[in-house]
Amino acid sequence: MATSSSPGSGFSATAVLHARYTQRLPSSLDALLGPEHGTVDLPLHVAWSGLRAYDLDRPRLRMGMYRTVLAEGQREDLVRLLNRDLLLDQWPVLRTLISRHLRDVWEAAFPELTAISAPATPAA
Repeated sequence: MATSSSPGSGFSATAVLHARYTQRLPSSLDALLGPEHGTVDLPLHVAWSGLRAYDLDRPRLRMGMYRTVLAEGQREDLVRLLNRDLLLDQWPVLRTLISRHLRDVWEAAFPELTAISAPATPAA
């Protein structure tokens, strides 16, 4: 009997993750209206263990919060907790800290992320 994870069943972990992350995407990066400064307390459904309060003025904590919210937050969490400018500023490093599936979905939906992720070409 075939299971959802067996070959030929039509489902793959990649497809499931891609669909999960795609349905959570905001309509645009401009919809990300979260705070730029101060302390943010993540809801339990986003951060159910470990650190829940993040000081956005501390770069390492901010990066950790963005990583957690991108991976675990629903669409409403993304638009309420993430800030467009901070996301764009952090993306070149942040993209290396999140899963490949999550990174691929965000970069496919928002080409401006890919543009800032590309290494600069040295001047001749």
